[in-house]
Amino acid sequence: MNRDELIVLVGRMRESNYASDEEAENDVEILNKSVADPYAMDYIFQKEYEDMSLEEVVDKILSYRPIQL
Repeated sequence: MNRDELIVLVGRMRESNYASDEEAENDVEILNKSVADPYAMDYIFQKEYEDMSLEEVVDKILSYRPIQL
């Protein structure tokens, strides 16, 4: 999933305007499969990140790099 697609997905998730729980769960699953950042959901929903734009949230998510052992 590219950056622009993630921006649309994160925007949809932030709005939380879903017709069903299944739609919401599907978007969560897509996000979890598309990014490595374990805190991605926090950046979308936690109050401390609510002032971040969609682009800033996505850039933060995409900047995550797992620790190489």
